[in-house]
Amino acid sequence: MSVPAEENVITPNSMDTAAGLAPASAVSGTASAPASHSNAAPDPDRAVASRVRTFDNAQLRKDFDDQSAFLYLEDFLAPEVTAQLVAAARALLPEVNRNYLPGHKQGGSVSRHTIDRLAPFIAQLYRSKELIGWLEHLTGDKLLLSPADDPHAYALYYYTKPGDHIGWHYDTSYYDGRRYTLLLGVIDESSCRLDYELHTRNPEKADERGSVQIPPGGLVFFDGDKLRHRITPALDNEMRVSLTFEYVTDPNMRPWRRVISNFKDAIAYFGFRQVFSQFARRNAKGEGV
Repeated sequence: MSVPAEENVITPNSMDTAAGLAPASAVSGTASAPASHSNAAPDPDRAVASRVRTFDNAQLRKDFDDQSAFLYLEDFLAPEVTAQLVAAARALLPEVNRNYLPGHKQGGSVSRHTIDRLAPFIAQLYRSKELIGWLEHLTGDKLLLSPADDPHAYALYYYTKPGDHIGWHYDTSYYDGRRYTLLLGVIDESSCRLDYELHTRNPEKADERGSVQIPPGGLVFFDGDKLRHRITPALDNEMRVSLTFEYVTDPNMRPWRRVISNFKDAIAYFGFRQVFSQFARRNAKGEGV
């Protein structure tokens, strides 16, 4: 199902140079090795607050509602935050778990468990109170962090080989409540596009198709159960990396749904070791989910 991650690190693009970053070296195989960054990480709350205060947030909430819980912003992240994510994504290339599901998806993933060990800035951004508060304004919901054993809570998705893609799907929530997906552009040296269809679950509105190519620092935010979407195939010598954050309105999950969710994550994304070793470790410690 999965194959070893590629060892050839693609040469950093112009964003690394523009951000004043040296090329990020590959992380070592040890559990304690952090992703290398040449600059100190910015404070996530301050960086997010500096951006969202410049937006017309009332209009953005209206747009989100009018588009059946969907929003695209070409320029969202502060440049210093984007630079940190680019460096982390390149440093984590040796950790990528690749998968191939005929007729549906091909690509690589790095789960939150690996990110926690090697790129803690991403976890800090995910937990940013300013970010969560802004997203709550858009949705009108109280948003909660995904449980600690959910590998999708924050994860990096890599499209680095010809044909890497994911077919039409919904980000189905196995939780009792809603699950919102925040997709952030990190690296885009590709022709890949996010194709989507709005209003597919709303019988009062006609379906509406759209397509965007998400630049580094761009944002897509949506209710996973409402947006039908796909990523078009990568071509030769292309690279696309995106980061997703998942927030929920109810962190409870029924046991039979948890079984389905765990096997889906193991087969289609992160591998059995990542999914089930974390799950078993937490159960052995008697930790809740």
